[in-house]
Amino acid sequence: MILALLYALAIRGNPKEDNLNAQILDLQNRMESLGKLYKEEGGQQRSEQENLNRGLRMELNNSITGLSDNLNKENRSNREELSKTLSNLTESLTRRMQDSINTQQTSMDTLKNAMDAKMEQIRKNNETKLEEMRKTVDEKLHETLEKRLDNSFKIVSERLEEVHKGLGEMKILASNVGDLKKVLSNVKTIGILGEVQLANILEEMLTPEQYEANFKPNKRRNEVVEFAIRLPGRSDDQEAVYLPIDSKFPIADYQRMLQASEEGNLAAMETHRKALAARLKSFARDIRDKYLNPPITTDFALLFLPLEGLYAEVLKDPELFETMRRDYQIIVVGPSTTAAILNSLQMGFRTLAIEKRSSEVWKLLGAIKLDFGRFGKVLEATQKKLDEASKQIGNAQHRSRQITKKLNRVQDLPTTEPQPALPIEAELVDDDDYDEDESLV
Repeated sequence: MILALLYALAIRGNPKEDNLNAQILDLQNRMESLGKLYKEEGGQQRSEQENLNRGLRMELNNSITGLSDNLNKENRSNREELSKTLSNLTESLTRRMQDSINTQQTSMDTLKNAMDAKMEQIRKNNETKLEEMRKTVDEKLHETLEKRLDNSFKIVSERLEEVHKGLGEMKILASNVGDLKKVLSNVKTIGILGEVQLANILEEMLTPEQYEANFKPNKRRNEVVEFAIRLPGRSDDQEAVYLPIDSKFPIADYQRMLQASEEGNLAAMETHRKALAARLKSFARDIRDKYLNPPITTDFALLFLPLEGLYAEVLKDPELFETMRRDYQIIVVGPSTTAAILNSLQMGFRTLAIEKRSSEVWKLLGAIKLDFGRFGKVLEATQKKLDEASKQIGNAQHRSRQITKKLNRVQDLPTTEPQPALPIEAELVDDDDYDEDESLV
């Protein structure tokens, strides 16, 4: 700041520059003197401060040393007192624990003696009750066992008798099976069984008029097909066409093929399958040559196989099935397939019957239409009568309301002055109207 002042004065160009320079020099000298004095005083103060700090450190060390000695003495004294206290407490706790243990031991001995006595008493009571229960159970068990053994022996005896009877029946059944096997070994008998099964299916699905048994397709020949389904023409002047259906049962070839399959002999199974196919083709050829006679019969026939397994074997060979259909005009069917075909034919019969009766239905509908027209006129006349009756009822309700209003005014009339009678002639209709209402009622 002083230098700035001096610089400012120098810039202003003070005429007393020489005097000022002298003052500045004097001021500088003084400043140097003050600096030296300050340094001397600072050094003296530092030495005094160091002496003071040294004394304080010594005093502090002495105080800390004394305090540490005092603390050590107090800690030593406290440890001794604490050790004595802990020793006394340990002795007291030991005495108390020993007294408590002695007391508990005495109580446990007393309780143990009481429990032993009680358990002994319970054991004796249980032994007594168990002995009684054992005797009771033995008696009941002995009685029950005797009864059940008697019943079991009776049941076993009865079952043995039934077994003996069953063995006798099995012997009879075995002999019957042998007889049945002998019967089934006859080709004619097997054919009869297939024919009976086919007859049952036809009887269940069709009416007697829809098929014929032992049908002769060609009047000039003696061949007779087992059954023929009658297919009616579309009109009454057209003759019916018959669908031949014959039952075949190549049981021998089929059984040999099954036996080879069970034995796992593939070569023999294939041989018997070919033999079965050849037998079915021969059947198809016979049916075609004997029973197909269009237009009396259809140009195809049905070959019925009584077993579903046998029919499944035919379906396994699509070539065989197609060959019989294409070359021999024969369709192979099983029991379920036959039922489905007959059901379809039954639906066709019903459709054809509806077509034939359609003209009668139209006539009936025309008559119904005419009757409905007449009925409409009757309804219109009835509606008019109902409207007239409703109008008359409305007039009667209106008159009833008018009369009710007149009657409600009666309570407001003074008793001294007589009132004229109700103008019924103005409100009501004449007697003829009442007569009309009564006639409507």
